[in-house]
Amino acid sequence: MATELQLTHPADLYYLMEHQVWARVHADGTATVGITELGIVLSGEIYMCRPKRVGTALQQGQTVAVVELSKSIVPVKTAVSGEVVQVNEALEQRPGLVHLDPYGEGWIARLRLSGLDADRAALLHGAEVALAMADHARAFGHVLAQPEAPIQTPTPGEGA
Repeated sequence: MATELQLTHPADLYYLMEHQVWARVHADGTATVGITELGIVLSGEIYMCRPKRVGTALQQGQTVAVVELSKSIVPVKTAVSGEVVQVNEALEQRPGLVHLDPYGEGWIARLRLSGLDADRAALLHGAEVALAMADHARAFGHVLAQPEAPIQTPTPGEGA
């Protein structure tokens, strides 16, 4: 029987679905990158996270960090190409931040973008993410729970 998961995947992020990683593109030409909530569930608990050094140039899909799991060491890929300009130093002491807040305090690195236009061809963004995330989860024996639809309150003055 498939496990039903209640996971989030913010629509403002860009996702490299194959590697279960995301990028939050900023107006200053940088992007913050990390692991998706589904990627974390599929991998298991992270005991250590070691990002690449500041100054490292990466292409989309290359290793931006290495994480240690209970029985293995796994590379974390980057969703976008760029140069590492900052790493999340908090993960050195608290790698569990990746689990607690994967799209916030659990980010891995910040990159100065170098090829976003070319990278976009492999990235998913917006409404197409939910279906792709559900398909990816299903391939690993999980089902993503559908969030309840928000209640629509009529605006005063609208016709009945």
